[in-house]
Amino acid sequence: MPFKLCIIGAGSVGFTRKLCSDILSVPEFEGIEIALTDISQQNLDMIAQILRKMIEVSGLKTKVTATTDRRKALEGAKYVMNTVRIGGVEAFATDISIPLKYGVDQCVGDTICAGGILYGQRGIAAMLDFCKDIREVCPSDHLLLNYANPMAMMTWAAIDHGGVNTVGLCHGVQNGHRQIAAALGVPMGEVDIICSGINHQTWYLDIRHKGRKIEKDELIAAFEAHPVFSRQEKVRIDVLKRFGFYSTESNGHLSEYLPWYRKRREDIPNWISTDDWIHGETGGYLRHTRETRNWFETEYPTMLKDAEKPLSQWKRTDEHASHIIEALETGRPYRGHFNVKNRGVITNLPDDCIIESPGWVDRFGINMVEGVTLPLACAATCQASVNVQRMSVQAAITGDVDLLKLAVLHDPLVGAVCTPAEVWSMVDEMLEAQAQWLPQYPAPASRARAAS
Repeated sequence: MPFKLCIIGAGSVGFTRKLCSDILSVPEFEGIEIALTDISQQNLDMIAQILRKMIEVSGLKTKVTATTDRRKALEGAKYVMNTVRIGGVEAFATDISIPLKYGVDQCVGDTICAGGILYGQRGIAAMLDFCKDIREVCPSDHLLLNYANPMAMMTWAAIDHGGVNTVGLCHGVQNGHRQIAAALGVPMGEVDIICSGINHQTWYLDIRHKGRKIEKDELIAAFEAHPVFSRQEKVRIDVLKRFGFYSTESNGHLSEYLPWYRKRREDIPNWISTDDWIHGETGGYLRHTRETRNWFETEYPTMLKDAEKPLSQWKRTDEHASHIIEALETGRPYRGHFNVKNRGVITNLPDDCIIESPGWVDRFGINMVEGVTLPLACAATCQASVNVQRMSVQAAITGDVDLLKLAVLHDPLVGAVCTPAEVWSMVDEMLEAQAQWLPQYPAPASRARAAS
């Protein structure tokens, strides 16, 4: 099955190795081409060498190319994966530090809240360029598999404004599924789930162990009795008690999507754990990123040594991408949770928003299970984020500074902390700090003249 796969942002060496080892594990894909592209030639050289070693050891005919010329890498690609983070750590630092000056305390800052919204402005500007190239040089039956955050905003922009067939992919549902099984003390394979909502605010609506439904009280008891989760997941457990449903995302993620847990600095320690960044530490993901950003350079000899193992020794992961492509190319069905346009899939969320919900893939494409109705509290929480996402996407497309400020103003956590005047000032600071990655917005000097 000779087709071409292009990975934009392939310089993320560890993640690219994972995605490609999954692809290489499908026997029918032996003769494909994997085209890697990134702004870093050094990183491209490293990941290309790793993949070529894996291919050589297993005697495959797969071709690997690597170039900083994105358009060249995309030429003829039927499948495109996007894993970029526009602005890197430099821009990310201002996503966290500037809002913190105004009392907006974020752990991750990659989905909504002030940091996630500005991250989306940078990403969408780049996404439109990616989509232009895809439309012009890829086959008409192309598929963009977007892994880049903020997932909902990036996927929304690619579909509505980029004109590209796109599905958003995340591993939050799988990770939460794995955690629920661990809390129950049973193998993950014995637990079935139905999960639906929007990315990073997806809800486990039905959980079954060997067919037996797990009710709310049993799940609460399992998490509260767990020696680790009871300490690390205080926000998620509290939301489970009040809403009746468990959320996909980590304690740190969920705490910044809601207006209740991080609005008073003195209360934050009551809801987080500092065992690891993901459990709610202020700026935790930024710290983690800074500390590990060059791990692949220091660990490169080990990674290259690992590449000498035959593929039979690599365990295929539950990242969706390879399974989707396998289903489309071979017809072997695959069930997963995908980020797509709603269009009635979830009955009580808007048709135009990006939802994350169960679907099946086969030769006929990605087919979503329609008619899901979210519990009212879950729908209300998702709807608040959808409103922010819609304004944020429109602002990114048009370069409308006022609309961007309104999007930030309506963010649940920002609105719980800041006055309108503070939001206006905060966004101005962020726009100035990130101007080099925001071509759609007027230059800072132009904005200053307009304001005067």
